[in-house]
Amino acid sequence: MSSLCVLGLGYIGLPTASIFATKGRRVLGVDVSASVVETINSGRIHIQEPDLDVLVRAAVQSGNLKASTKPAAADIFILAVPTPFVASADGARVPNLSFVEAAARSIAPFVATGNLIILESTSPVGTTEKVKGWLEAALVKLGRKVDGLLFAHCPERILPGQMLKELVSNDRICGGLTPAAAEKARDLYATFCTAQIFLTDARTAELAKLTENAYRDVNIAFANELSLICDKLSIDVWELISLANRHPRVKILQPGPGVGGHCIAVDPWFIVDAAPAESRLLRTAREVNDSKPHHVVAQVRAAAGKDAVVACLGLAFKANVDDLRESPAVEIAAHLADAGLKVLAVEPHVTALPKALQGRAELVSLADALARATVVVLLVDHRAFAGLTLEQLKGKKLIDTRGMVRS
Repeated sequence: MSSLCVLGLGYIGLPTASIFATKGRRVLGVDVSASVVETINSGRIHIQEPDLDVLVRAAVQSGNLKASTKPAAADIFILAVPTPFVASADGARVPNLSFVEAAARSIAPFVATGNLIILESTSPVGTTEKVKGWLEAALVKLGRKVDGLLFAHCPERILPGQMLKELVSNDRICGGLTPAAAEKARDLYATFCTAQIFLTDARTAELAKLTENAYRDVNIAFANELSLICDKLSIDVWELISLANRHPRVKILQPGPGVGGHCIAVDPWFIVDAAPAESRLLRTAREVNDSKPHHVVAQVRAAAGKDAVVACLGLAFKANVDDLRESPAVEIAAHLADAGLKVLAVEPHVTALPKALQGRAELVSLADALARATVVVLLVDHRAFAGLTLEQLKGKKLIDTRGMVRS
């Protein structure tokens, strides 16, 4: 079987590397963090995901998965590194591909004729072509000539909390810079993927992943805008959506405090950056969702007195995970702290506050928060908060951004 080198051992790279290893592939996982490498080599994990610890332990104990801070020779290289955005001087969101470029250049000493290089990172259209260019430039600099390299983009479509199930059962897209690259990528993912694998070109594959998340962002923005309208008109948005969804062809999502995570909160900006004049709806949806945390902060400040103690229930970007990336809940808690309010943070899935809240908030249990708070802000619909009732919150002011506390 072909050997693999997976660069990036985060939420995507680690499950991918581990599942290949349990299917008999020799896999070297690469990460810039020495502590992550040490953790994985000991058969443990540094991120929270159901059953991932079992998979990683099995992969390491089989001898097929090893981790390192440096890449090595392999038949197939998978790049699964971050692709964040940065704000430009005029406020626009611009993709930051520095991690992808660094990963592409780092494998130049190790690639050989016929190797397949796969970009899994969600990326702007044209990034796979850039990976080819960066790698070829690095080869020239090293004085190496390597012919027959194949390049493909194969985006993941997995949901935190269900990663291992969806990694296997979700359809997959393999987009190659050449048909041969797409076909070789398909054969690789068929190792574990039980669903359909569709072949296309790299640019279409890149835009397909961005489109999936932009579609969800637009639908969430519709729900969030409805919540703003309902607040202005003194209407219960949860009842409104429930009634509207009785129509057989209407399925409105639930509003929230904003949109977080590395995908939905980021990916639409990649499309807007590539085609700004044509992406008016996508830009507006992003602006609606990005503005929602400020609306929640305004609600809390209006409800809070001078010496208010505010309990923020939930910090993760979605329910029942420990992932805080781009979380609107963290943003809201930070703004409340900036306003001089005492902030108690309740997040049952973490053991320490994120950097943005360190020294500015206190991480406490739910019971402690309910005992001390005068204002309760429900930000994440964790199962741990599902039993809350109005009776428990009697005497406190409640801002429920998830519609969980109904009786």
